[in-house]
Amino acid sequence: MRSELSPPFDPAKLRLAADVRRLGLSTHEKDEAGSRLWVPVRHGVVIAAQTWGTLTQEQRHAAFVQATALRMKTDSPRVFSHTSAAAVWGLPRVSAWPKYIEVIGTGKRVRSSGLIRRHHLPVDGSVVEQGLEVTTLTRTILDIARAEALSDAVAAADYALHHELCNMADLEAEFAQVNPGAPGRTRARLALDLADGKSMSVGESLSRVQMFRLNIPRPILQVPLEDEDGLIGSGDFGWDGVIGEFDGRKKYGLRAGMDPKEAERTLWNEKKREDRIRAKGNKMARWVWVDAVRPSQMARVLAAQGIRPSAVNTWFAHEIAARHPRRPDAA
Repeated sequence: MRSELSPPFDPAKLRLAADVRRLGLSTHEKDEAGSRLWVPVRHGVVIAAQTWGTLTQEQRHAAFVQATALRMKTDSPRVFSHTSAAAVWGLPRVSAWPKYIEVIGTGKRVRSSGLIRRHHLPVDGSVVEQGLEVTTLTRTILDIARAEALSDAVAAADYALHHELCNMADLEAEFAQVNPGAPGRTRARLALDLADGKSMSVGESLSRVQMFRLNIPRPILQVPLEDEDGLIGSGDFGWDGVIGEFDGRKKYGLRAGMDPKEAERTLWNEKKREDRIRAKGNKMARWVWVDAVRPSQMARVLAAQGIRPSAVNTWFAHEIAARHPRRPDAA
């Protein structure tokens, strides 16, 4: 089953606070229940609170980028990059989104500040996405891979591959443009070697990075499961006799404010699915976000089902493993 592609943030939903006031309205206005009707995205730019409540974290950061662009001088040459470009492209992230935007400045007027982080890098091509000039998708993923945490890079690459926004050949071609010895190149190489389009969520991407770091045997992804009654579904991770599952609310169709009876029915169906999997002689290892962000916790969950670290990391064939020296800073 293919996961849903999140729509990009629509910058037309933003409003300059000055424009709201020209209509005789107040950005501090509240409804009958006392809740604010407008949410400040950044100083001088607001968005309807009802709209804000529907946005993902990626979309909220994209709104922040778009709002900042509205307040920047239009004659300042810049290309939005790194985390800012990632949000505009809709790429997910494990870490918290930063409270600044990132640009590649092509003129002296674009300077770093508390709100703007300028990178002195060659642009080598850019595109217009949602009205902003941003680095290409593959360049954005490689910039993230070179500068951000490994889990953020793998999550972004997995998402792009899974939704066929690019393919591995595209990413390899972009990597070939990175000069040997450039900062973060080794880390980017590792991120590409770990990337897999079969991963269906940020939680699965993070879990896989943790497994790699723990020297857990490399799992098979999206393992098809059947019994005499037909297809059960697929397991997120598979080892011999063990199925691993990252449990997130979206996975089972659980939504905030969901009818309790519908939620109960959804969870009961999942319980029956797990019973069918176990009836085939499989053990089940299940974990949630709080486990995935803590390697020792994930190790305990897997060890309880017989999946334990090995002395030597066996994730890569010899020729690929040779690309990754065992240094503390390599991952």
